[in-house]
Amino acid sequence: MRQVFALDYSMFKFQVHGWAGVSIILINLATNQPYSRWLDGTLTAEEWMAEDYILAIDNGTQSVRALLFDPRGHLIAKNRVPIEPYVASTPGLAEQQPEVFWDAVAQACQGLWALPGVKKEALAGVALTTQRSTVINIGKDHKPLRPAIIWLDQRRTPGQKPVGGWWGLLFRLAGMSETVAYLQAEAEANWIRVNQPEIWENTYKYLFLSGYLTLCLTGEIADSTGCQVGYVPFDYKKLTWAGPSDWKWQAVPMKPALLPNLVPPTAVLGRISRDAAEKTGIPAGLPLFAAAADKACEVIGTGCLEPNQGCLSYGTTATINTTHRKYIEVIPLIPPYPSAVPWAYSLEVEIYRGYWMVSWFKEEFGQPEQQQAKALGIEPEVLFDELIKGVPPGSQGLVLQPYWSPGLKIPGPEAKGAIIGFGDVHTRAHFYQAILEGLAYALREGAERTESRSHVPITEIRVAGGGSQSPVAMQITANIFGLPVSRPHVYEASGLGAAIDAAVGLKFHSNFETAVGAMTHLGETFEPDPKTHEVYDQLYRDVYSQMYKQLQPLYNRIRAITGYPSKE
Repeated sequence: MRQVFALDYSMFKFQVHGWAGVSIILINLATNQPYSRWLDGTLTAEEWMAEDYILAIDNGTQSVRALLFDPRGHLIAKNRVPIEPYVASTPGLAEQQPEVFWDAVAQACQGLWALPGVKKEALAGVALTTQRSTVINIGKDHKPLRPAIIWLDQRRTPGQKPVGGWWGLLFRLAGMSETVAYLQAEAEANWIRVNQPEIWENTYKYLFLSGYLTLCLTGEIADSTGCQVGYVPFDYKKLTWAGPSDWKWQAVPMKPALLPNLVPPTAVLGRISRDAAEKTGIPAGLPLFAAAADKACEVIGTGCLEPNQGCLSYGTTATINTTHRKYIEVIPLIPPYPSAVPWAYSLEVEIYRGYWMVSWFKEEFGQPEQQQAKALGIEPEVLFDELIKGVPPGSQGLVLQPYWSPGLKIPGPEAKGAIIGFGDVHTRAHFYQAILEGLAYALREGAERTESRSHVPITEIRVAGGGSQSPVAMQITANIFGLPVSRPHVYEASGLGAAIDAAVGLKFHSNFETAVGAMTHLGETFEPDPKTHEVYDQLYRDVYSQMYKQLQPLYNRIRAITGYPSKE
């Protein structure tokens, strides 16, 4: 006698026929796509999930990647499309046509489907993560009105009307007026409003790159709360647009209607439109799940879900992030950023020109390695690791502080980079190692500030980003922190973080603890050497930690005499 019954499990509906030979028809409720399979026994949830994949689109500074993950965090396939990061019409500007990003997304996806064994019919959902703080003005026809202003852009708009009322009084009493003026001058919206009033007047929506690509993919004007990192009136504590009386509306004047609708990570932003399906090859109707900005996705992609787990990002900007459920400002007035986890915060300390300095060194001093690497078909950084193998820990007293770009508060707007301890024994090998050591010192200082404010010690370190591929940099980091330092199991940590958001949204995993536990795994781990750590610890505490305090008066005098950095 044939039995017929149905049950619901997560986002799946099963129809089971028979007893001995079991015919199962699976319908994914998120996609309405049926699957069928004959079995002679039971089927586990893991086996069901193995049929479904998540497409993560990662639009970084240098490239767009289309990444196919399974619900266990395995990278099934990948296609990368390089992009020109920006065009500079004059020094300091950084712009790019928004269509460059959208075309690269389409090219990356179409290339992914062309790879052997990739079946886009198995897709359950899509997630998007992008570079932070890149802004785009669109008109009522949803077309860009001007080139995107890229996060690397250095234009400023000094002389903005100061924040007034009781907010202004509060900032003056707290000694924060210069910090607020700095934020106003940095805001891209203020520059457009002052210098291109016709563009601002015709702007229908003011979007981050994540919001623009969401519009391209779904036709919806929406964005994730996890992507709101930049100079917009966002309430970082409540994770929504600022209230009417918030000082940010004075600092960056705009109409609330210019901003998109926001949804938390794991929620559905919209579904892939027919036009987007035709351009990208992604099946129409698939849900696009809200994720977060690339740094926030990188944090959970490395498995750093708890406050004691520090995620170091060794990229163009070097950062240390920890995930907290409590709102904490590591530096007063500088908020934590939205996490890729709903209603959580990513406490971040940033070294703006982080691993950019490695690129700078390569261009200024690394011509021999560049030529040799080209002949060998390898990256120059591999040869830089070889170059410094004979340099002792501490670079024979050469200590570098990586404040190549002024900060808001710590370091302050007067800050400059510094290298001390130079002697006739030092070579470019010492200088390169001092760069790696200085970045690790700065991030350790950021970790200690985070620990001091949160009262939670950081006991685990994971490292992502391009610099994580250097075994020497990883070992130096372990030795300076005095903690084991691990890489994630995949290099594409930000894409994996976005996939985790989609996996929770699809109910592949019931919560983030389960999802992160299932989808992230430790790669190679570097253990600290106790004797080397002792050397670094003394240099860090007795030298590095004293440098900024000792040099700050000189930085202020340099600023007063030369006018750089400007106070406006």
